[in-house]
Amino acid sequence: MRFRDDMKVLELFPGTGWYTKLLAPVLAERGKLYLALNTNRIEGVIARTPELATAEVLEINPLMTSTGVHGVFDLEAFSFWLEDLDMVLTFRNAHNLSPAGRATLNDAVFEALRPGGLYGVVDHTRRHMEPDGPENRRRSDPVSIIHEALQAGFEFVAWSDLHYRPDDELRYEVGRKSVKGNTDRFTFLFRKPVD
Repeated sequence: MRFRDDMKVLELFPGTGWYTKLLAPVLAERGKLYLALNTNRIEGVIARTPELATAEVLEINPLMTSTGVHGVFDLEAFSFWLEDLDMVLTFRNAHNLSPAGRATLNDAVFEALRPGGLYGVVDHTRRHMEPDGPENRRRSDPVSIIHEALQAGFEFVAWSDLHYRPDDELRYEVGRKSVKGNTDRFTFLFRKPVD
């Protein structure tokens, strides 16, 4: 099963809606798009953009506390109060959460998905087991992301090289001119098992 126009989909941390603008029109007639977590910026975008009007913002804003590392947060336990979603998607957000924060998020996503539901994760690639540093702060270790999802109960379904960028040496902060807009990104698909 892959993305269809009749699905119930949740997009996490939608920012200013780059992906929302792709998802919402496809799901507008037969499906449903929900948005959750740090949705303050997307609410204004929705108000100004008629084709996004069918997207529903969930008032789910668990406490995010700083870990002491700039831009990296722990996340308090929470629920989306849904349990029948077909798909949950997050684009370039995993790096903003600590491992404990990602575990909390994975648990909430697992709860919100119906059996067989899909969880898509995209983020900037970091070398496996590379120690934290200022140049890799906004990158995630793909092996760790897989391991954390498996720990939450997900099955690993597939990966894509859609965002593979051989020129990104995985050495520099993603905002540097030499890699900005051209970072290597992993694209993973997980599934909640069908019992």
